[in-house]
Amino acid sequence: MKAIRIEQYGGPEVLRLQDIPVPDPGADEVLVRMAHAGINVMDVGTRKGVFANSQTYSVRLPTTIGMEGAGTVERVGAGVTGFRPGDRVAYCLVWNSHAEFAVVPAWQLVHVPQAVPLALAAAATFQGFTAHYLATDVGRLGPGRSCLVHAAAGGVGQLLVGFAARLGATVYGTVRAEDQKRIARERGAQDVFLSGQGGFVAPLLAQTGGAGVDVVFDSVGKPTLRDDFKVTRKQGLVVSFGASGGAVDDFNPAELGEAGSLYLTRPRLKDHLSDADSIQARAAALYAGLADGTLSLPLGRRYAMEQVGLAHADVEERRTGGKPLLDIASLEPTPVD
Repeated sequence: MKAIRIEQYGGPEVLRLQDIPVPDPGADEVLVRMAHAGINVMDVGTRKGVFANSQTYSVRLPTTIGMEGAGTVERVGAGVTGFRPGDRVAYCLVWNSHAEFAVVPAWQLVHVPQAVPLALAAAATFQGFTAHYLATDVGRLGPGRSCLVHAAAGGVGQLLVGFAARLGATVYGTVRAEDQKRIARERGAQDVFLSGQGGFVAPLLAQTGGAGVDVVFDSVGKPTLRDDFKVTRKQGLVVSFGASGGAVDDFNPAELGEAGSLYLTRPRLKDHLSDADSIQARAAALYAGLADGTLSLPLGRRYAMEQVGLAHADVEERRTGGKPLLDIASLEPTPVD
């Protein structure tokens, strides 16, 4: 089978399209014939070695890259009862999706309903699970609660705005450009502000009578974090779950006290996908929203496996215009004995 592998860290040039044997599923594992795989910033980080010493995401070289995807069950290992050949399935946080076949622990695999195309499942599962745990487990959103979502026109941002609105919270968003405001409003944001130079602070405080919001979800990092403190209500919560604009490396915890005894957390998805029940619950909520249209994630360009280097460059330069996918189903199918 064909697989995209890395044997050292570096730029897109370290990505290698190789022929390797089709793996066999062990006990409690499932062999998935991949149709599509998402391409995201975690793939870029894996290639660069961001997780080389991570205990949460223990990715070690050499490895098949890719940590989200969707396809159909090809074969099941001993002890697997919930899946059978032909089932439509998806998963995330198992590093092996940029290949024709992937072995996935059964407890991490979810069924994809017929109403959700496999391409959409491949694109939305990782970001959708992220948005769901942020809105429910971390933000504890619901009626009477308010939040600000940075990068509200991005992949996680759109889904997080959608989940927050479905839960009954009052949602505000920030975007980088004027023409992105419409996207965040369509997903459920009550008002949307430009994020640059702290431009969201004054209008958001005006909207909330000077009190600020209960929760701020920040995937940007250094350019926005300290302004987050200005728009979070006293004893409110700031959720830092990414750093697309650069990491904060000069933070003093005393700043939280000065800003109103705020809480600051830096969660990770893996800790909120620790068992099959939590994974299934998140999948049910995500796919229901995608099926009925209350959640949405635009698909971007589809890349052939030979174009994976270009795909990584596009993701790094934010030239994707929607969630990019590796189109594995376009390959000549590899037979399995």
